[in-house]
Amino acid sequence: MTALLRTDPTTVRVALGARSYDLVIGRGLIVSLGMRLAALRSGAKVAIVTDENVARLHLAAVEAAVAGSGIAASRVIVSPGEAAKSFRVFEQACEQVIAARVERGDLIVALGGGVIGDLAGFVAAVVRRGLDYVQVPTTLLAQVDSSVGGKTAINSAHGKNLIGAFHQPVLVVADTAALDSLPVREFRAGYAEVVKYGLLGDAAFFSWLETNWREIFNGGPAREQAIAVCCRAKAAIVARDERETGDRQLLNLGHTFGHALEAATGFSERLLHGEAVAAGMALAFEFSARRGLLPAAEAERALRHLADVGLPTRPQDIAGELPSLDRFMDLMAQDKKIKRGMPTFILVCGIGEAFVDSGVDPREVRAFLGEKLAKQ
Repeated sequence: MTALLRTDPTTVRVALGARSYDLVIGRGLIVSLGMRLAALRSGAKVAIVTDENVARLHLAAVEAAVAGSGIAASRVIVSPGEAAKSFRVFEQACEQVIAARVERGDLIVALGGGVIGDLAGFVAAVVRRGLDYVQVPTTLLAQVDSSVGGKTAINSAHGKNLIGAFHQPVLVVADTAALDSLPVREFRAGYAEVVKYGLLGDAAFFSWLETNWREIFNGGPAREQAIAVCCRAKAAIVARDERETGDRQLLNLGHTFGHALEAATGFSERLLHGEAVAAGMALAFEFSARRGLLPAAEAERALRHLADVGLPTRPQDIAGELPSLDRFMDLMAQDKKIKRGMPTFILVCGIGEAFVDSGVDPREVRAFLGEKLAKQ
């Protein structure tokens, strides 16, 4: 697998019958956004949902592109960060969209990272009993993962993404130029989701990442190549299992542990989502090795790559104190993948060989985590 320099956009189709849509990946695509929206919904208005940070960087360009195609637009700007995925902000966003007289035939545009995509998508799912929306992801994490597949949600005090709906977008426009303005920490956190696709089902891609990750960070041709590989992988999984009853659960590699870590740190800047996923994947690989599912050297290889790029792989890599083992187990018990009180884990029998295991004894998990947390 080599990185190819492309000047034309890459289009990935998410095949869901009448609800199929395109994911367009390329540099400088925001300028064509108005044209693409007009082709989707001639005469429609749009409500652009974004946060304060993204608005400073990209909102003017998006509004200019939209206005250039004769589309009337309103804006909904929220505070940045995971705290935006709350009932309070969700209510405010809904009310602003309604006040802007956005109708069922109009569009919502989610301009931002995973938080904005989740929030705006959930607003679109419920306002006027359902509006169409377009994802314009501006972070690596959103471009390779959260903008595709129709998962929308806000957080509960009990855990992450517990209140939401499956609501597919009608288009995803991933302008890779938007990644140039990302802080290194944000880009690194997004890279965790890139690695995830190799670790769960594509050993050759993981090997390629081990060789090419620096070029991905530096913005060379490997960046768009990696994004396209991830998007094709996710599109194929979503097409097979839209509502996460089978294969799509594999995309939660690292998330059962990771979501608990996010909740334990208060959904704060202490631990970004991608960082939590990286730490969660490391725990999943170590737990799998402990259970004899793969050689320890294979788990060490996965952890070494995560550490090489600067991602956390141990609880002690996370700033500040973590809660007690009892509290941590309580947080894991609220995971949305719980079935009949039993946690669902995505475990591995090798790099690129993930599987779903709903029969893990919580006592085994507790003993494993007790050792990991005790090493802080």
